[in-house]
Amino acid sequence: MKDKVVVITGAAMGLGFAVAKELASRGSKLVLVDYNEEKLNEANDAILKDFPETKTLLVTADVSSEEAVKAYVDKTVKEFGKIDGFYNNAGIEGKQAPLTEYDVNIFKKVIDINLNGVYYGLRYIIPVMQKQNFGRIVNVASVGGIRGVLNQTPYVASKHAVSGMTKQAALEYGKDGILTNAIAPGAILTPMVAEAFKQVNPEDPAKAEKEYASRNPTRRLGKPEEVAKLVTYLLSEENGYVSGQTIAIDGGESNMYGNA
Repeated sequence: MKDKVVVITGAAMGLGFAVAKELASRGSKLVLVDYNEEKLNEANDAILKDFPETKTLLVTADVSSEEAVKAYVDKTVKEFGKIDGFYNNAGIEGKQAPLTEYDVNIFKKVIDINLNGVYYGLRYIIPVMQKQNFGRIVNVASVGGIRGVLNQTPYVASKHAVSGMTKQAALEYGKDGILTNAIAPGAILTPMVAEAFKQVNPEDPAKAEKEYASRNPTRRLGKPEEVAKLVTYLLSEENGYVSGQTIAIDGGESNMYGNA
């Protein structure tokens, strides 16, 4: 990954930040995209503290805006002249509620970010990779993209759609040297997952976390750095033939029947 130019959306925290750190350790040039400018600057400072030679470009952008996505792609090409890898990560959970009671405005927001934002990224980055005849893309689905999750209808719908678009991109652009995959993380201990536990049990989120982990075959939650290593492989030239896959990284939990 040395000197590879990689665009990361949702880079300020969670899995985006973890992947950015892993890539920085391997000498990649990073384009860090996030809507939260303050958190983005903090993430960049943390990366440069550990890996001071890393070349970074920071872009504050809302991925649900097509114009903003086109702008971060244009800025990347202007700065670095190419895009080797794309970690299409930005997403939100929304709120938890039964399907018929879900707030329609929050539903639309989840779709705008999780589905449209991923699509816009593919739409504008793939043509850059076609010109190079090389590219590696990792979209972020979820275990919610391969099975149902109670009280999270728009999240599950959007993540299933991400898995579907991943298959489409792999089929249509493999001839151009572009390999596209998705990851389906389970409960990885990120700020978004921590917030979900607060919604499940506002009085004692740690209890909710412990109960959830007890149902996993490994009896623990995943670590962001474990996800980062998988993503890095999929973005690298070491990956020469894996494409169109949605790969679960959840300790095996998605193999269980139902939600129990």
